[in-house]
Amino acid sequence: MTAQKGKDLLLKMDTSGAGAFATMAGLRAQRIAFNAGSVDITNAESAQGWRELLAGAGVKSASINGSGIFKDAAADEAVRGLFFNAHIRDWQVIIPDFGTVEGPFQISALEYAGEYNGEVKFELALESAGQLTFTGA
Repeated sequence: MTAQKGKDLLLKMDTSGAGAFATMAGLRAQRIAFNAGSVDITNAESAQGWRELLAGAGVKSASINGSGIFKDAAADEAVRGLFFNAHIRDWQVIIPDFGTVEGPFQISALEYAGEYNGEVKFELALESAGQLTFTGA
């Protein structure tokens, strides 16, 4: 696999709640993290006191952090509306030459910043709110 262009990573949101995904932004800086909690089942009979974990148990989660420029005013308004109303929507993160992560997320942080002679940028944090799927490219 060759290197991918960071500018090709896209953030899409289900704008209607009916599976109609639209690009909200091209992300200039981004990070997606997958986490899986563990369930410790160590007991007095565990071999030489080594920790034992229960396979397939524990809470899985994902978080997405990104910054960039909204595609247009409608995208900004849609994201802002979700944040202020604490709604959960399906999102897609398109990772070039890798695949697509899709599922329900809630916006946990939304920030705006800009310099006097520059564009307005946003920073966004999403937290998973249900089962996610991955579809390879």
